[in-house]
Amino acid sequence: MQLLVNGQEIAAYPSEFSVTILDLDDSETTTRTVDGTLSRDRVAVKRQIDMRWPALTWDKVSAILQSMENIFFEFTYPDPMTGKYETKTFYVGNRTSPIAFERNGTYWWGGLEMTLTER
Repeated sequence: MQLLVNGQEIAAYPSEFSVTILDLDDSETTTRTVDGTLSRDRVAVKRQIDMRWPALTWDKVSAILQSMENIFFEFTYPDPMTGKYETKTFYVGNRTSPIAFERNGTYWWGGLEMTLTER
């Protein structure tokens, strides 16, 4: 698998990688009738990518976070629906790295998690 951020290989590969295909509906024209029948107006299909890493050195965590610090960025990933690598514009939500510890003079961060959402 290959993952690229703005054309550059990601600093470290995640141990967990999940692609969700999202249907976005028009909130005004998507409705249900009294009997529960859905009238749906899908306006777009987008991707959401969840990633999680094992413990990483401080420099790797920093490199990953810095590569995605812009409001929007290009991300290349394997897409399960199209069956090929896709490059799309994403933004990143919360970025969690809950555990920091020192081992042999090196700082490590464990459990970096983030969700990318297609623009």
